[in-house]
Amino acid sequence: MELEPIIPFEPARMQNLPSGTNWVAQVKWDGVRILHYCDGNESRLFNRKLNERTLQYPELLDTNSFCKAGSVILDGEVIAFDNTKPSFHEVMKRDRLKQEQSIKHSLNITPVTYMIFDILFYNGTWVTDKSLEFRQQLLDQIIVPRNNIQIVQNFSDGTALFNLMGQYQMEGVVYKDISSKYRINGKDARWRKHKIVNDLFAVVGGITRSNHIVNSLLLGLYTDEDDFIYIGSAGTGKLTRHDWAFLTEQTNKIVSTKCPFSNDPEKSKDVIWVKPELTVKVEYLEFTSGGTMRHPSIQTIIDVDKNECTINQILK
Repeated sequence: MELEPIIPFEPARMQNLPSGTNWVAQVKWDGVRILHYCDGNESRLFNRKLNERTLQYPELLDTNSFCKAGSVILDGEVIAFDNTKPSFHEVMKRDRLKQEQSIKHSLNITPVTYMIFDILFYNGTWVTDKSLEFRQQLLDQIIVPRNNIQIVQNFSDGTALFNLMGQYQMEGVVYKDISSKYRINGKDARWRKHKIVNDLFAVVGGITRSNHIVNSLLLGLYTDEDDFIYIGSAGTGKLTRHDWAFLTEQTNKIVSTKCPFSNDPEKSKDVIWVKPELTVKVEYLEFTSGGTMRHPSIQTIIDVDKNECTINQILK
């Protein structure tokens, strides 16, 4: 049977630490959410937005080499390392590739690991109505770990894990109710995420240049009324000289005479306005009382829909 891709279950942002013995904690890996579909004949990969990523990660397609199942849908995170810890910037080097030759060349330069944390379908039967505890036991029975295939580990002390992740500057922790069923295209507090650093997807609305090269970005988010709100500027982070050159090339094509923001940016001198088409992922410490990010850091250039670049990222 052909397996149609689904939108995965998402954790809600945590307001209160879960209490009780029915909770487990897992490392929140800073990567790309990927579901692995194998119908017994072929294996395919899709991200959480139903965009196919089979071409981008060919080393994860030999399902029979690590999974003892005739057909299966696995849920997990594809990660890549920057020195000693996972880096979203690194995995995006792989995720945005389109040419087969470039992908083949990148296999050794930017190796990836698939961190599996759930199973939705097994040997012709959906298991989403089973408890997380059952699904994890099933994973332990059928997954054969190897260097680039791992099962995400459970921890009983979520507070200790969160503190440890802080020491290693990791993304955070996900808390899960061990009795929870898997809710396709759902999001609720049976899964909760607790981030060490905040991040969001933002849209570029303006730039500044130095020696004709872009050196900072003015960023914004959309409201539910489709107003484009300025949230701050950023010129530091993980972008390389190649990335800044790419931004220069792309923004040259979308220069505008009009400020796209519905509110006034605190800096407008020497700013070049651009049409809000380019998107980036940004980490930040917090939002100031004036509604701008404190200590923003650009993590990567990423192609996401503007529906993901909303103020709801902050509110939820």
